[in-house]
Amino acid sequence: MIRVNENYQKLQSSYLFSEISKRIADFQKENPDTPIIKMGIGDVTLPLPKVCLEAFHKAVDELGNAATFRGYGPEQGYGFLREKIAEVDFQKRGADIAADEIFVSDGAKCDSGNIQELFADDIVIAVPDPVYPVYVDSNVMAGRTGSFTDGRYANLVYLESTPGNNFVPDLPNQKVDLIYLCFPNNPTGATISKDVLKKWVEYAKENNALIIYDAAYVQFIRDPSLPHSIFEIKGAREVAIELRSYSKTAGFTGTRCAYTVIPKDCFIYTSTGEKIQLHGLWNRRQTTKFNGVSYPVQRAAEAVYSAAGQKEIKELADYYLENAKLIRETFTSLGFACTGGENSPYIWVQTNTDSWEFFNTLLYKAQVVTTPGSGFGKCGEGFLRVSAFNSRENVKKALASITAVPGKK
Repeated sequence: MIRVNENYQKLQSSYLFSEISKRIADFQKENPDTPIIKMGIGDVTLPLPKVCLEAFHKAVDELGNAATFRGYGPEQGYGFLREKIAEVDFQKRGADIAADEIFVSDGAKCDSGNIQELFADDIVIAVPDPVYPVYVDSNVMAGRTGSFTDGRYANLVYLESTPGNNFVPDLPNQKVDLIYLCFPNNPTGATISKDVLKKWVEYAKENNALIIYDAAYVQFIRDPSLPHSIFEIKGAREVAIELRSYSKTAGFTGTRCAYTVIPKDCFIYTSTGEKIQLHGLWNRRQTTKFNGVSYPVQRAAEAVYSAAGQKEIKELADYYLENAKLIRETFTSLGFACTGGENSPYIWVQTNTDSWEFFNTLLYKAQVVTTPGSGFGKCGEGFLRVSAFNSRENVKKALASITAVPGKK
């Protein structure tokens, strides 16, 4: 008989954002004429940059002409895009990354879930807490965790991110094999310094570990002292891969384009200690299971690297950062401690109350949707994530409505 992968039975009954959607639907059923403002999920609201849209249209027209038509593209991504990525995102910042070390994909979320196929079932995994749920859930699905008890899965090492360490986790006090890091962080909005990131690279080298570094929100960094890539750190090529996305950088959440950097110097090991090049394994996986991102989408992504494109994506990020500033200032004025909102589009608000209860308070009394911190892990209880991805008008309306709620704290 056909049997289920029983690891799926360990997953919690509802994925965080599915539960939020359910609660919104329940509210709207009870209050059909009451509009709500969504400041929870990290979906962009501004249109694609003009230069990207023009490139998109031009590429679609090429597909309508027999002389310029293209069918299957390279699974790794077209050279025209990979070369621009290597030059602008890495080499100009002093990071030694070549075009053929870049794999274009349809999303950093997809890559973060798919990459774990390459690793053994019994490795020791370290994840931040709070954490982007995909890091945990994809490993649960793969059978690398035990059961879920008291807010955590057995067999995972949780790296606690709290106000005490400025939401930048300390190095693990035990040997781990795979480490997930995300900066600027989702959900806390925290950032990491080069000195601290260097310690993580050194730890990985000492323990033959691998770091999966999620830099999906790098476009929002404004502090010049902060690293934009883990590959700005000496030695990182040997122990790290990096995930990037155009979703927030250029508004591609519905267009779907991202990339993963896997240096050829990065190795993982067999049970007998033999070194295996991770780059080759991922290439083999992608050529087997992935047919590449569409040509028009990659042309649109390439336009990001033009002079006009660089200007437009900065303006997009600046717009959301101004929203973030307003959100942070408002919650701070109401007496809440906040992190993020300066080099990140997320504001992590310390509510000191049950996360879902506070979520419901803002939904039912202010008609504003946020994200309860407990959905990101045990250390997220007592916090709320607020997203800056919305129109300025909606952000101001939402903040005015939140300010008017009695007894918020």
